[in-house]
Amino acid sequence: METKQQDTFKTINPANGNELASYQYMTDAQVETTVKTSHEAFLLWKTKSFDERGQIIKAIGKALQKHKTELAQLMTDEMGKLLKQSHQEIDLCTGICDYSAEKATEVLKPEERELQNGGKGIISYAPIGIIYGIQPWNYPAYQVIRYSIVNLMAGNSVLLKHASNVTGTAKLLESIYKSAGLPEGLFSVMVINHEQSDKLITHKHVRGITLTGSPVVGEAIGEKAGKALKKSVLELGSNDAYIVLEDADLELAIKKCVMGRIYNNGETCIAAKRFIVVDAVYDAFKAGFVKAMEALKLGDPTDDASKLGPMAREDLRETLHEQVEKSVAHGAKILCGGQIPEGEGFYYPATVLESVTKGQPAYDDELFGPVAALIKAKDESEAMAIANDSRFGLGGGIFSTNEQHAIELAETQFDTGMVFINKFGLAEPNMPFGGVKDSGFGREHGGFGMKEFVNAKAIMIG
Repeated sequence: METKQQDTFKTINPANGNELASYQYMTDAQVETTVKTSHEAFLLWKTKSFDERGQIIKAIGKALQKHKTELAQLMTDEMGKLLKQSHQEIDLCTGICDYSAEKATEVLKPEERELQNGGKGIISYAPIGIIYGIQPWNYPAYQVIRYSIVNLMAGNSVLLKHASNVTGTAKLLESIYKSAGLPEGLFSVMVINHEQSDKLITHKHVRGITLTGSPVVGEAIGEKAGKALKKSVLELGSNDAYIVLEDADLELAIKKCVMGRIYNNGETCIAAKRFIVVDAVYDAFKAGFVKAMEALKLGDPTDDASKLGPMAREDLRETLHEQVEKSVAHGAKILCGGQIPEGEGFYYPATVLESVTKGQPAYDDELFGPVAALIKAKDESEAMAIANDSRFGLGGGIFSTNEQHAIELAETQFDTGMVFINKFGLAEPNMPFGGVKDSGFGREHGGFGMKEFVNAKAIMIG
């Protein structure tokens, strides 16, 4: 007997396990109507000037601030991030709106070139249509803003399939966009199942696919998009290495490495995950790092005293704990944490593992939660080799008081899309964001994201 997928689903507060809301999946007819409306909206939107589009995009940035209290609370309720970090996320979103509105004219302006055999060439950047985004729960507002705002500025229209556990945030963002004056149909939330999503990828009006998720999901979506001859951008997570060199400021390194591991409850694709420390300073770093991680207060994400909230879902906590246990079974040692606490909510303590080697999840895989892998290297050369000994390549970090040398290492040796020196890194609106290897391909931010889904059109005049 064929099993029919349920028509409804619930969102759960990870801090206490209580139900937040119930939602119903769209019908196939509703999906088709939404796509038709989105395409028609695109045909008009693409004719608007950058100034006209920019005014609305800036208004979205202001509307996000107007609804900041409500939006921040909902994000925290739905996925468990610290409330103050939800506020920070919204500020970043407003920054992306402002940057995109101000820079689109410069990034997408037509270019003139002389042709080899005489005549003039013009390169124009034309919007292509509907861009479909499949987004995760860990930054419920930012993940949406990151791809939707640049594509709207470029003249495209946008569809969003958000992670089901943050559906409320998706719906609220949709209403905020509309309240700021964005025309009907240009940004639509698709509350759909996986089968409907797969069909949407192949829809004739959908021209581009962008996904943030795991490599496994990335492979599946990339294959479907490729088969349908659709351009895609994939941001697929990582197990970023942060290298601590002999001349590092250890107090700074410890502080930033702790924040780099536990920010957003450790559920960040570009979080610091593997900490590779040269032998000369390993013991000193280890002592300070473990002490700082042990001291972190685990608790209610709405409490200002909490430094670490719950994981977003119970199954995610179970997966993380299994990765810790498997790493220990293969030789890793727990220096702090590593036990699921009693009581309600999906909490997991700040955890540090050492004796981390190949064959352990802590070395090979992405641990999406507050678990740090501490690895000793004999010197700088071995530290860099270990850092690059990964199938991932999103970000990484270097701690050294010799800034110029650190820059040289970042430019010539780190095989990642981003490198942070003497800091832990998040997104910057004016810098490219993306990775290499199994961390995916394509770039967002810094003007690069605005060019991912446009037609670089060559016009040649005799």
